[in-house]
Amino acid sequence: MVTLHPPASWGRPHIPHIPQPTRVPPRPAAPPHPARVHPAPPGRTLGAELALPLGAVAAALLVTLLLLSGGGTHPAVALGVFALLTLLAAVPARPVLRPAVALVSWLFYDGFVLNGHSDLAFRSPDRTGLLVLLLAALAGAGCAAALRVVRRHP
Repeated sequence: MVTLHPPASWGRPHIPHIPQPTRVPPRPAAPPHPARVHPAPPGRTLGAELALPLGAVAAALLVTLLLLSGGGTHPAVALGVFALLTLLAAVPARPVLRPAVALVSWLFYDGFVLNGHSDLAFRSPDRTGLLVLLLAALAGAGCAAALRVVRRHP
């Protein structure tokens, strides 16, 4: 059998009174200490967050330009252009994303320039291209470190 409970009160529900905290006026700010005037080093920037997607879009555009201009017939020239693109995309990227920038660049290079028809392989030219693009990303990391040193020490 089902047990029925008596109905709840039809009046207003009881709302307890909570006293509001008293406001304390804020203290006036002290003037900055002369030694603490230097700005803090920048944290994450928008360029660091967008380096991977912008690098992927740039690689897609580069593949399109190479295939339309016939530059895809010279894999060594295309690899040099992709290495330069990888270097430029890896400089503003966060350190964790730099290998991913190189990998995305290699995917476009290997799939469209070396093998055509978006086929991926891992033969000797493919491995060489991956190594060159990873070294370009490493060079981008070195350039970023050099830029940080120059910015910190005027």
